Amino acid sequence: MIPIQTESAWRGTSDCRSCGIRAMVLFADLNEEDFKHIHAPIDDLHYQAGQVLYDEAHTALGVFTIRQGMVKLVRVTSDGRERIVRVLLPGDVAGLEALATGHYDSQAVALAPVSVCRIPLDVIQQLGGTSPRLHLKLMEKWHNALKQADDWLAELNFGSARQRVRNFVRKMQAVSEDGTATLFAREDMGAMMDLKLETVSREVSTLVRDAVMEPLDKVGRHYRVLNLQGLCD
Repeated sequence: MIPIQTESAWRGTSDCRSCGIRAMVLFADLNEEDFKHIHAPIDDLHYQAGQVLYDEAHTALGVFTIRQGMVKLVRVTSDGRERIVRVLLPGDVAGLEALATGHYDSQAVALAPVSVCRIPLDVIQQLGGTSPRLHLKLMEKWHNALKQADDWLAELNFGSARQRVRNFVRKMQAVSEDGTATLFAREDMGAMMDLKLETVSREVSTLVRDAVMEPLDKVGRHYRVLNLQGLCD
């Protein structure tokens, strides 16, 4: 089971107007008039790897815009197994379902050091009713979340173990800024792709042995992809 960590480090109130990745986040299209309607503080939070942002079925405090790092969304199956249903990257929003239900559908856990903005639900609901710009952005984020979930299911939960692992490496290489691929603990990767830890380790070792990628660290988390075509074979 994933350990539940202590509360994150609060680093103050976010300055949405000067956000470094504002073009990617939920408030990207808001204007000065919209910002005047924000009366509740938007928390600037930091989580270490392994810390929990929120738990499945818990009453929601807000939605989370990912500014830095990666977050995994975890659900527990009826037989008690943990499955990672999606990975969120900078610009993604965690907890959107809470706008409709008031609760979270999964557990959100930091895969690496993560910086987020926690936006209270009442801020979203108030602005959603008064700002067509935020309403459109919310629809865009909903669409992206659904597409990512569909892509995740199609690419990482079907096919052979070889295909699943190679598709995962390709996805992680595609979202990196420097062309490398950041992988996770083999147990986490197995939970993402419904594979045994030993199977994931074997497939990753095969990619290294076949010179499709090379490790850049000693713990097997960071790789340089040498042969993109090899990830498609």
